[in-house]
Amino acid sequence: MLKTLQALFAGSCFLCRGAASAVLCEACTSDLPRLPAPRCPRCALPSPLGAVCGRCLARPPAYDATHAALAYEFPADALIHSLKFRGELALAPLLGALLDEAIVSEPVTHVAAVPLSERRLRERGFNQSLEIARPMVRATGRRLALDLLARRRDTPAQFDLPWAERQKNVRDAFEVAGNVAGAAVAVVDDVMTTGATLDEIARALKAAGAARVVNWVVARTLPPQ
Repeated sequence: MLKTLQALFAGSCFLCRGAASAVLCEACTSDLPRLPAPRCPRCALPSPLGAVCGRCLARPPAYDATHAALAYEFPADALIHSLKFRGELALAPLLGALLDEAIVSEPVTHVAAVPLSERRLRERGFNQSLEIARPMVRATGRRLALDLLARRRDTPAQFDLPWAERQKNVRDAFEVAGNVAGAAVAVVDDVMTTGATLDEIARALKAAGAARVVNWVVARTLPPQ
């Protein structure tokens, strides 16, 4: 996988264009914004002593845990934007590898990607979350449940909406098209901001009988300082 990526980027760092033996040079790799510790095990936001945070205690989300690789800041946001909006699909294995490093080992029976609507999938031509998940599961031998999740309806993009409107925007937007009774399901996404989309997916999975739902996200948006 790494040799293929090196060939695609011709020995230059994707971010700074300097010499590199991998997709990113050592300097850009060290500049990737790792999430600060300790973090809430439920939502992956900073939390004293790594305890469940006050927000998750006050309004428990439907998902049980979140594992995230990076903070959604430069240059992580540049990598994700390049994949998502410029179609740089060769970055998906890199992002998948970064995510895999951040996943705390736990047994899951299904791995699923956050689904796009049919309209958005036609416009973009690919699902970035699925592209991140594919090489990750191949490298680890996990099973990717391609058709487990689907969108019931198209919804406006979450990033265009105020935070308070995002939960309402995705309410009842997802359906489960498989047997998840008693299952532990990991849901892969590129970015987690408010968590509204992942929370709604977890609700659908729990309603279908899933015993545990965890989020695997490349980048987590941190609250404003």
